[in-house]
Amino acid sequence: MHPLGKSPVITDGDLTIAESGAIIEYLVDRYGKGALIPPPASPERLRYTYWLHFAEGTAMPPLLMKLVFNRIENGPMPFFARPIARGIVRKVKRGFIDPNLERIVAHIENELERHAWFAGDAFTAADIQMSFPVAAAAARVRAMPNMTRFLARIQERPAYRRAVEKGGEVRIIS
Repeated sequence: MHPLGKSPVITDGDLTIAESGAIIEYLVDRYGKGALIPPPASPERLRYTYWLHFAEGTAMPPLLMKLVFNRIENGPMPFFARPIARGIVRKVKRGFIDPNLERIVAHIENELERHAWFAGDAFTAADIQMSFPVAAAAARVRAMPNMTRFLARIQERPAYRRAVEKGGEVRIIS
């Protein structure tokens, strides 16, 4: 168990690793045998590194904020607080969260217009890392054609299907 109660977390022998990006980097380095990562010093490797960190560093914070603010806006509260709370939520969403998410979705959609996968033409661990933010963006902002095709390609992969068989379907809360 991670000292902060973080999830996801993996254990490999005596080693416990939290944080999605760190887990993916560890697994690729330790067990990947050169798969799922572009060659060093290649343009694809730079793109791989960018998207691996974009997922948690840029995409997920406003997606999480959108989830939290949607819950506040639509959640139960005393009737006298409702107009104030909902007014604040709407201002924050309109002025900060939604514009940021629209730019993020456009950026992702543009990238997937140029390449089948985030690091180029080959599937990499960056695509695994980006699969959740893309699914969350499709559910919380809007599904775009290239994002939808990307998610379909991910979900068609045999490893994804095996993971769903073992762990169950991924359900995105909007």
